[in-house]
Amino acid sequence: MRTPILGTALLATILVTGAATAQEAKHGGRMVLTYKDDISTLDPAIGYDWQNPSIMQAIFDGLMDYRPGTFELVPDLAESYTVSDAGRTYTFKLRHGVKFHNGREMTAEDVRYSFERILNPATQSPAQGYFNVIAGSDEFAAKGGHVSGITLSDPYTVSITLKQAKATFLNVLAMHFGSVVPKEEVDKYGADFGHHPVGTGAFKLVEWTPGQHLLLQRNKDYFKPDLPHLDEVEIQVGQDPSVSLLRLKKGEVDLTGDGIPPAQFQSVIADPSLKNQVIAGKQLQTSYLALNTQVPPLDDVRVRRAINMAINKERIVRIINNRAVPATQPLPPRMPGYDPNYKGYPYDPEGAKKLLSEAGHPNGFETTLYSINTDPNPRIAQAIQQDLAQIGIKAELKALASSVVIQAGGTPKEAPMIWSGGMAWIADFPDPSGFYWTILGCGGATQGGWNWAWYCNNEIDERAAKADAMVGAGESATRVQIWRSIFLDVMKDAPWVPIFHEDFYTVHSQRLAGAENYFVSPTHIPIYYEMLYATDAQ
Repeated sequence: MRTPILGTALLATILVTGAATAQEAKHGGRMVLTYKDDISTLDPAIGYDWQNPSIMQAIFDGLMDYRPGTFELVPDLAESYTVSDAGRTYTFKLRHGVKFHNGREMTAEDVRYSFERILNPATQSPAQGYFNVIAGSDEFAAKGGHVSGITLSDPYTVSITLKQAKATFLNVLAMHFGSVVPKEEVDKYGADFGHHPVGTGAFKLVEWTPGQHLLLQRNKDYFKPDLPHLDEVEIQVGQDPSVSLLRLKKGEVDLTGDGIPPAQFQSVIADPSLKNQVIAGKQLQTSYLALNTQVPPLDDVRVRRAINMAINKERIVRIINNRAVPATQPLPPRMPGYDPNYKGYPYDPEGAKKLLSEAGHPNGFETTLYSINTDPNPRIAQAIQQDLAQIGIKAELKALASSVVIQAGGTPKEAPMIWSGGMAWIADFPDPSGFYWTILGCGGATQGGWNWAWYCNNEIDERAAKADAMVGAGESATRVQIWRSIFLDVMKDAPWVPIFHEDFYTVHSQRLAGAENYFVSPTHIPIYYEMLYATDAQ
């Protein structure tokens, strides 16, 4: 079995500094969790918002997962697996007797269907770029039928052959995109499957009132007999984070999904009654301003470079109480491939004006800046708007619900600029490739995709594919060096303004317990639902 890419020492710096609680986990009880924005979808082939990955990971399972609270890969729906053909072929033996929430047993046919659904262009899955490394995926997308690289030996054995070796393929399968779904339920609900999700996971959805709440109940047939600990999870939406914090203090809420509101951050940290309930999580995260390279005049690299020079990142970090460090590049500091010697574009408004003038815009231009409407993001967007005004760029600000912003970003030429805060990129797995393919690679520049800059550099794509094919133990250092050079060259093209790398702080009720890295999970982002428990469970 292939070991995770990061070594133990580096993992220790990434994971949240919390071990399992000494108290034995109890079974029963419920948790009330709040979010400001509604949940757009729970379809694992499509959903990619901040809130929904960990909800989907509670409802669905995939072939692979991570040991709770760590980056250690372990089989999940797969009982075991082997790798052959120089890292190109993976053969998975499935667990017997695993049931979907509708009572039917999960088989290899469901695995093939789920992956082919992602690769079907009609699905418009943002994960298509992750899975098109499977052999035959291009032919399948063009002609239909079955993907030739996915073969079934029997109902419990599935083999997946790749076009070329890919160092992170098992990590991809551990994402929520790798979830296995039942075809009959997708056929039943069609495009609305995301509001009627059926998986094999620890919880099943029993109620959803849009704009109000979702109710998850314990799956009594879950194949992991000791999980989940809670009987119910209620997710309340449309809750202002400041109000949620007040309700938490009153005992009405157990966890604030959006974290500690920036305006209340200092008071919460100083509150002795909350001292043991605040969780600080180290994230592999980058917040950035996406510049749509297909929308004039942002299609001119000189304009994009000028915008990079116009943004005062230090001032923006102060808006969030210094809970972040300014960013110079897409990769966060703890990620392999990050270059500590790269200084990025300097903050130089006068130099930015000169570059704009050279690009034919001495008086600036008008554009539109999108942001989600959850604090502090409108305030950050306003700071960006002010910085742009200093060099003559008049940006109309549209602060909207995250689902609306995501839809605009995935629509060609719809959103010239997007401040990614609140939806900013957090590593799906601890490898630099996770910061490229979906958000900067050519495959992500598609309808419904997450490459909001609509950036595509084919030469860089080829280098990225070469790096991903390096699976030998002695190739890791060279692979990291290639990825480092890739991101530095991306910055020459300036499709983003990297703004900051943020730590995440949340607070939970006294009655809710679990290891700190379950509250701010490095893999089930942001929350590992099935691992938390209620101390007052009877």
